[in-house]
Amino acid sequence: MKPVIAIVGRANVGKSALFNRLTGEKLSIVEDLPGTTRDRIFADTTLDQHEVTLIDTGGLDPLPVSTIDTKIRNQIEAAITEADIIIFLVDSRSGILPTDFKIAVMLRKSDKPIILAASKVDNTQQELQIHDFYQLGLGTPLPVSAQHGRGIVALVEKIESLIPENQIEPASSDSRLKLAIVGRPNAGKSMLLNTIIGNERAIVDSIAGTTRDAIDTNFQYNDQNILLIDTAGIRHKGHRSIGIEYYSLIRSLRAISRCDIALLVIDAAESVTAQDIHIAGYIREAYKGLIIVVNKWDLVVGQKPAVFERMVKERIKFISHAPVLFVSSKERTGIDKIIPEAMKIWLERQKQFPDGVIDKLIKGTFEEHAPPRKGLRRLKIIRAYQDGINPPSFSFLVNDPELVHFSYKRYLENRLRHTFGFSGTALQLKFKKAWIGKPSTKRLKRSKQGNR
Repeated sequence: MKPVIAIVGRANVGKSALFNRLTGEKLSIVEDLPGTTRDRIFADTTLDQHEVTLIDTGGLDPLPVSTIDTKIRNQIEAAITEADIIIFLVDSRSGILPTDFKIAVMLRKSDKPIILAASKVDNTQQELQIHDFYQLGLGTPLPVSAQHGRGIVALVEKIESLIPENQIEPASSDSRLKLAIVGRPNAGKSMLLNTIIGNERAIVDSIAGTTRDAIDTNFQYNDQNILLIDTAGIRHKGHRSIGIEYYSLIRSLRAISRCDIALLVIDAAESVTAQDIHIAGYIREAYKGLIIVVNKWDLVVGQKPAVFERMVKERIKFISHAPVLFVSSKERTGIDKIIPEAMKIWLERQKQFPDGVIDKLIKGTFEEHAPPRKGLRRLKIIRAYQDGINPPSFSFLVNDPELVHFSYKRYLENRLRHTFGFSGTALQLKFKKAWIGKPSTKRLKRSKQGNR
């Protein structure tokens, strides 16, 4: 498994800003208000050499006084339990506070590698003011500034020095199709697994959360070897409780990370919930294939599948490419469609097109509909090509990646889908800055020397 790195600390010390800096994306809500981050946020990211799972947490109060504080504390305790390395973030501007001492005691009991980092250190003068944090007994504090990128390289190097070799995930040579069955507790995931493989591999019970860990099952479908991963249910944040079930969330997200295609099981009787949308978001962010499996369809009376499917896609707008299947694990209806549909998506994820074909399509699309200017500047696409499969990945060399609006990115993705298919799978679009203009004499000289 990828090493899990948890960022913990009291409220408003800059955890979300550091999370965004390390992931390179604005995944956390960042506001100058204590307690903005209420739920853990997860992201798979590559630091320097290693892929890791990064966890952002809410502000930690060792003596919570409100229900929400207690829930945040429970989330952080779960993150600490599952983490391989913990970044304890303190605030250089406010200095050391009693809460920091209490958190330090809690972290020392975890017996995990801990990196003490002092945030908001924007200059050398502020760096001289962090020595008080030695009193926490967690070693030398690392000065960092998420806003300006100061100290981030040193922090990454420290993280990587603490990753044991046996925890580094090797490049997978597994050619099996890997399906993860995910969804809220009691949506019928384990019964669905048993029905697919034809025997009781997983324990099925009416109590929500019977499955505690991910369960791997190998089975053969025609000539294809398939790995099915059944996961513990992902509870809504307001219904999680401290304990083994609570810790299973990270394992469930790891299962999504491991799979090629996720089967998102929705309880037909409960329709689409906010948590279903949340889980679908995890799947999309991981660039996985997706099948929406509407289970317990036998319990729905007077509802047409087409109407229900339209409602699903209206509520989960960002997965319009995903097929929706209606099944009943109990009645064993519709189950025979799942694996064939997964095989179709698997083939879609293997599609590869020549660079020239992609470049011609994207440049033609750009000429038909160029994005509006940003001030005096306008986006230019210099070159486009496909640089990977499973997931299908595309690179766009542009004059300035900051000029790419999310709506135009979606427009380009839709054109790729309209032309080439890619039904059921997420696409990864990467916008990179292209070097434009005539190379200098020195640049040409270096280029020639490098080719010798």
